[in-house]
Amino acid sequence: MKKWLMSGITHTVALAIGFAVGIYALPILIAPKAPTTDDITAQSGGAQFTGQFRRDLKDSDLFHWGEGTVSVGRRSIVLMGRIAPGPDYKLYLSPEFIETKADFQRLKSQMVRVGDVKTFDNFIVPLPESVDPAAYTTAIVWCETFSQFITAAKYR
Repeated sequence: MKKWLMSGITHTVALAIGFAVGIYALPILIAPKAPTTDDITAQSGGAQFTGQFRRDLKDSDLFHWGEGTVSVGRRSIVLMGRIAPGPDYKLYLSPEFIETKADFQRLKSQMVRVGDVKTFDNFIVPLPESVDPAAYTTAIVWCETFSQFITAAKYR
């Protein structure tokens, strides 16, 4: 009986670890090809604003971070840099700089969701025509599925 109990516990733990690794690894495995430096340079050439994703924000940690230059134009928002891989990332524009999950949730109703972030080394997210980036100050990457703050950059 003791052997069966121990076997059940170890198998359950192994299954849980495998599931967690799968959630983390799946977005990396299915991510589309990242935009090249030339693609990023071409898209960011007409940028109205720039900002920096930094690893040292309050709610950033080993698994939730971003680094690099964010360029905000009338047609797109681009990152020349990297963000931690993860599932269901969304790009938001906020009227004020935030760096915590609590602040994101407090201001979410005042933000606009721009689109999906599908690559982790560089990204280009088209900006809907109805969104005026000058009406906001900050670009934020947020994990919708797990309600997790990833990173933010104040661009004006």
